[in-house]
Amino acid sequence: MKIALIGYGKMGQAIERIARSRGHEIVCIIDVDNPEAFSSPALASAGVAIEFTAPAAAYGNCMRAWQAGVKVVSGSTGWIEPHLDEIKAACAGDGHTLFWSSNFSLGVALFTAVNRYLAGLMNPFPLYDVEMTEVHHVHKLDAPSGTAITLAETLIGQLDRKQSWVKESGDSPDQLVIHSLRQGEVPGIHTIRYESEADSLTLTHEAKNRNGFALGAVLAAEYTADHEGFLGMNDLFSFLNP
Repeated sequence: MKIALIGYGKMGQAIERIARSRGHEIVCIIDVDNPEAFSSPALASAGVAIEFTAPAAAYGNCMRAWQAGVKVVSGSTGWIEPHLDEIKAACAGDGHTLFWSSNFSLGVALFTAVNRYLAGLMNPFPLYDVEMTEVHHVHKLDAPSGTAITLAETLIGQLDRKQSWVKESGDSPDQLVIHSLRQGEVPGIHTIRYESEADSLTLTHEAKNRNGFALGAVLAAEYTADHEGFLGMNDLFSFLNP
């Protein structure tokens, strides 16, 4: 498969290594120093573009890749919510394709499924309060992380006693508190903690490096090459479907 890379930071470089190891061809690399490549024949020849950039750039990057007739896999977070209706409409009616996820890691996908199951078990037991902590490298611009928000929304959907999430501190017991820390070069740690007077229960996923995210992005690109519309991890991994 011919793949274009939009964003060539540490994630983009990890994706390139894994894509090549799986027999794919990188036909175009677009970064901040060569935006003119969005108009190149090389980009137009790609079956899928994989986009990992900053929140401020992601929307425009997706639009320009679509203009070139290229499907997009995007792992950029902190940008899609204001554009979600527009994106879904374009995928449904205009023939475009976007596979978006806040996190492409297989481990996080499994963690998400376990999180949903445990929250369902905990729902009848309000003596346990729940909160979340996410830790990422100092270069990450959005907080809470997109993964933390996705996990929080899953919790809210399963726990009757939680109605919304809030960053750092809550004013009401029906708010799920998310603590966001930025430290060094941490690839990503997400912890969900249930606490009662009697005991506590903790779920943690810790990424050791970027390889899990990069592999997931390439798997998503392989899936996207043969599918259309607005896609996500629920499409790639059936165990994520409730």
